[in-house]
Amino acid sequence: MKRIAVLLYGVVAYLIFFATFLYLIGFTGNLLVPKSLDGPLEGSRATAALVNLLLIALFGVQHSVMARPAFKRWWTKFVPKPIERSTFVLFTSACLICLFAFWQPLGGTVWEVKSAFLKGALYATFGLGWTIVLVSTFLINHFDLFGLRQVWLYFQGRPYTHMPFRTPMFYKHVRHPLYLGFLLAFWSAPVMTATHLLFAGGLTAYILTAIRLEEKDLIHQFGEQYRRYRQIVPMLFPALFRKKEKQLSYLTIMQGIRDEGGAESK
Repeated sequence: MKRIAVLLYGVVAYLIFFATFLYLIGFTGNLLVPKSLDGPLEGSRATAALVNLLLIALFGVQHSVMARPAFKRWWTKFVPKPIERSTFVLFTSACLICLFAFWQPLGGTVWEVKSAFLKGALYATFGLGWTIVLVSTFLINHFDLFGLRQVWLYFQGRPYTHMPFRTPMFYKHVRHPLYLGFLLAFWSAPVMTATHLLFAGGLTAYILTAIRLEEKDLIHQFGEQYRRYRQIVPMLFPALFRKKEKQLSYLTIMQGIRDEGGAESK
C-alpha cells in the first residue's frame, strides 16, 4: 500500500507540474490563459513592481534552496527520500501558481516590433526556446528530473541510483541548454512591455545566480569530469566558430569523460 501511495504521489506531483509548465508558456506569451503576464496597470506602479519582484524572489529562493544538497540532507529527515524530488517539484509548482495568481501588470511599452518578418522570427524563437527547455529535460532524463523515476524505482523495490555524467546533443555545445531555452522564451517578445521586461530581467538574474550554485554542486558530485567539461564548453551560448585546436581539445576531453563514465558504470 505504501509503495502505491508513493507512486501516486509522484504521478500527481508530476501532473500538477506539467499543467503549471503549460500555463507558464501561455502566461509568458499571453496565449490562451485566463490571466497572462501583460495587462493594464491597476493601482500603484511601485507597489505592482514590488509585488512582482517578491514573487520572482519567492520562486528563486525556493528553487535554489531546496535544490542544494545540504538542504536535501536535512529535508529527508522528515520527507521520505523516494518522494523528495516530487515534493520539490510540487513546491516549485506552488510558487509558480502563486506568481500567476498575484502577478500585477505594470502597463507601458518599452518596444514594439512593427515588421511582420521580425515578429514572426521572435514568435519562432519563443517557440524554439520552450522546445529547447523540454528537449533538454529528456536529454538528461526527464523522469528523474521531475521525480517519476524515483517513485517508480521505489514502487518496484529497487534502490535509487544517481544518473551518470553525460553530454548528449545540446550539452555538447552549451553547459546549460535548459536555461538557454528559458532565456530565449523570456526575451523573444515582439511587444516588450514594462511588465515583461521586469519578468524577463528578474528571472535572468535568477538564472545567472542559479547556474553558479548548480555548478558548485556539479563539481562536488562529478569532480574533475565536470571541471574539464566547464573549461571547454560555453555556459549558455554556443561557440559558433570554435578554432580547430579547441575542437580537438574538446573531442579529447569529451572522449575522456565518456571513457570515465563507462568505467564507473561497470
